[in-house]
Amino acid sequence: MATLRFSFGTMGSGKSTLALQIHHNLASRELYGLLLTCLDREGRQVTSRLGVAAPAIHVDETLDLHALAASHWPLHYMVCDEAQFYTPAQCDQLARVVDDLDVDVFAFGLLTDFRGRLFDGTARLLEVADERVPLQVEARCWCGSRATHNARVVNGEVVYEGETVMVGDTEDPSAQRLFGDSVRYELLCRRHFRTGELGM
Repeated sequence: MATLRFSFGTMGSGKSTLALQIHHNLASRELYGLLLTCLDREGRQVTSRLGVAAPAIHVDETLDLHALAASHWPLHYMVCDEAQFYTPAQCDQLARVVDDLDVDVFAFGLLTDFRGRLFDGTARLLEVADERVPLQVEARCWCGSRATHNARVVNGEVVYEGETVMVGDTEDPSAQRLFGDSVRYELLCRRHFRTGELGM
């Protein structure tokens, strides 16, 4: 019986690495599956900060995931990275892939956005998934506490308002410029997310 499993965590918790590992393991057993991503920092591929990557189908808001799966039949599995960016309707389509086509779906995503609120895709996956799995790799705040929030830092300051989706860098504070602003993301514990302290 097929299963929809949603694995979630903060940045740096190994979501993309695990997605690539599952895809590799299943494909190496001569099972046929699809690897999908949405707004990956490297484009039409799933990439891990460990340096591994694989080509992937880009999911935009118009892509019907059930129709995609049906068009690739016979299909054994789908691995869906960056699933927090999927629409609620697409999350329902993944559930139909499991129920109607008996295809395993492994979805990976962030739990909350830079405001500390559930992404729409995440909320729907939590509602419809057969299994909800918090990732065990604990990312840390600069203070050493467990990181629980993905803070958006614009020009050196933590911000709490703005567009939900804004691609930024997580490594070099000066590397990513968007409309003249330096945008990056930093992992923070709840206390330092609330106070906006970056420990610099």
